Amino acid sequence: MHEPIIFEATEAKPEYLESINMLLPQLSQSAQPMTIEALSAIITSPYTHLLILETDGNIVGMCTLAVYYAPTGSKAWIEDVVIDNSMRGKKLGRLLIEYAIEAARKYSPCTLMLTSRPARVAANTLYQSVVFEQKTTNVYKLKV
Repeated sequence: MHEPIIFEATEAKPEYLESINMLLPQLSQSAQPMTIEALSAIITSPYTHLLILETDGNIVGMCTLAVYYAPTGSKAWIEDVVIDNSMRGKKLGRLLIEYAIEAARKYSPCTLMLTSRPARVAANTLYQSVVFEQKTTNVYKLKV
């Protein structure tokens, strides 16, 4: 395996879409396949940054850095973190998260947040090891 490359997607390429659609079911069983239009909307928004991890010419991971502004200050979220099942355990998730943290510094000062299900033990261990603190809060969702 060559040195991994992490970059921000700046255009909605069909090969990105194909790889993302292979990664999404590994992230969530309820994830629907993305369309090229949805990918383009993410990439062209000034508030979302799709970060892609590539090894040996193959996209094997991704996450999204989303930024917004509120009266209490700048906020950023790391969303949809996924590394291909075949590439887990190689410290690629750590590289991707560290890259996202550095990308968030552009919006400093800001609060950088992420969520992870308790069942994702390895992911939770990773996030705590890169100095994320577990926050005591309730997370609610409503599909509108």
